[in-house]
Amino acid sequence: MLIIGIAGGTGCGKTTVVNTLLDELPEGEVGVISQDSYYKDTSHLSYDERVKINFDHPRSIDFELLEAHLKELKKGNSVNQPVYSFIKHNRTVDVIVTQPRKVMIVEGILILSHAEIRDLFDIKIFVHADSDERLIRRLKRDISERGRDLDEVLTRYQNTLKPMHQQFIEPMKEYADIIIPNNKYNTVAVDIVKTIINEKL
Repeated sequence: MLIIGIAGGTGCGKTTVVNTLLDELPEGEVGVISQDSYYKDTSHLSYDERVKINFDHPRSIDFELLEAHLKELKKGNSVNQPVYSFIKHNRTVDVIVTQPRKVMIVEGILILSHAEIRDLFDIKIFVHADSDERLIRRLKRDISERGRDLDEVLTRYQNTLKPMHQQFIEPMKEYADIIIPNNKYNTVAVDIVKTIINEKL
C-alpha cells in the first residue's frame, strides 16, 4: 500500500488535487481519508463550548485514532472512518467503512504536523496558494456549505486560521517531498505526482 499525505492551508486547493488524482488513477485502487473526519469527539461539551474550540490547532485532531486506522489499513483490514458534522461541531453516530486500497490518500491542513503520522506517508505533498486566494475560497465554502455568515468567517480567519496557519501549517513545507503551487491550477505538478504513483504501483 502506498500512503500519500496531501497538506496545505485552508482553501489552498487540496480537494481539487485529490479529486484530479482520483479521476486519473485506476478506479477502485485509490481510497481517501480526510483529516476532518478525525476531529476529536466533543459530546461532553455543550454546543456553545464546541463553537469556541480552535479547530485549526493540532490538539483538535484525534491523531492516535488516525494513526491506528492507517496501520490497520496497511495490514489489509477495513476501518470505520468517523463522520464529522461542521454544523454541530461534533462527530455524528455514522461511520464510513473504509477498505484498504493500493493507494490511500490522506488529506488535511495539519497532517504533516504530527511526526508519527508523517512517518507513515510514502509521499508528502504540500499544496500552496497565497493567503488572499485561500481566504476567498474559505469564505465561499463556509457561507455556502457550512451555514456560516461573513462576519463569523472573517473573525475566525483573523483570530484563529491565520495565526494557526503561520504556526502549524506553513512551516510543514520543509517536510514535503513535492510542493504544488495552486493559485492557478497546476496540471504539470499533478501529472508528476500521478507518474510517481503509477511507477510505484
